[in-house]
Amino acid sequence: MSAYRTVVVGTDGSESSLRAVARAGALAGACGATLVIACAYLPTEADDRELQRAQDVLGEEAYQVVGSSPAEETVRVAGERATAAGAGPVRTVAVVGSPVEALLDVVRREDADLLVVGNRGLTSIKGRLLGSVPADATRRSACDVLVVHTTG
Repeated sequence: MSAYRTVVVGTDGSESSLRAVARAGALAGACGATLVIACAYLPTEADDRELQRAQDVLGEEAYQVVGSSPAEETVRVAGERATAAGAGPVRTVAVVGSPVEALLDVVRREDADLLVVGNRGLTSIKGRLLGSVPADATRRSACDVLVVHTTG
């Protein structure tokens, strides 16, 4: 089996997701792979009802970036974290959409062979009942998925 060539990791700017970014950066650096850091965001004109509905259902799990400027800043900071962890070539991308759809779209576009996600949401009751980003991404990804333990 050959080493990974392209690794995709998602971030929402939370400390938990930045731990996954650091792990992905270290792994990509060790493999000599390109790291692609993605942040999904809602446009600033997103329907307030949509945002409130997500907050009502998911509570603290509903960490969604709103606006392209905050998303660009999120991936910039994540890129610095990944580089500090040992990543070689790093690309960043901010994508409009839900986190899972955005990540899977980036995986397809980049022809990635590894997707890295944090485990936030996997252990909560709401995450088990309603689905979570790591669970949904793992179930639907066409490439290998590494779930990093990022929460206590």
